[in-house]
Amino acid sequence: MSTSWQLQDAKNRFSQVVEEALRDGPQTVTRRGEPVVVVVSVETWEKMNGSRPSLKAYLRDGALDGLDLDRDATERRPVDLP
Repeated sequence: MSTSWQLQDAKNRFSQVVEEALRDGPQTVTRRGEPVVVVVSVETWEKMNGSRPSLKAYLRDGALDGLDLDRDATERRPVDLP
């Protein structure tokens, strides 16, 4: 459940915004009625950003295991280029 805060209210009651982010989850801050930022706990942030390996690590750890990457040895037909 995300609570929405107007920017001025969020600035004036920042401690409460943080406490609610810790207790209730993400807190959305709006400016002129449009969502601009979300305040989340470090735990939530790490779950969102720390769980995915880099592409390099993903490939190194066997993402391509079982794929046949050998080229087909069938002779290719010639192509006339202008």
